[in-house]
Amino acid sequence: MPAPDSPSYRLFVMPGCPYCQKVLAYLARVGLDDGRVAVEDITSDPAARDELVRVGGKGQVPCLFVDGEPMYESDDIIAYFGANLR
Repeated sequence: MPAPDSPSYRLFVMPGCPYCQKVLAYLARVGLDDGRVAVEDITSDPAARDELVRVGGKGQVPCLFVDGEPMYESDDIIAYFGANLR
């Protein structure tokens, strides 16, 4: 369970996206697939897609929301997790 002052993480993905799969594989490899990162499938959840577009300005995935701030690009997301979560 994250500490009360820990950032919240939401990762927006699409199942067929190879860059999304790259991030998800990284999370699994380093043990971050334990619920600390909420994963939102924008193909099965229209509300998640709408939020991604509304907040992030585009429907690009993968997109990581860190306390509601969007971060794009699989390599940037993986680097962020490598530096900030373990």
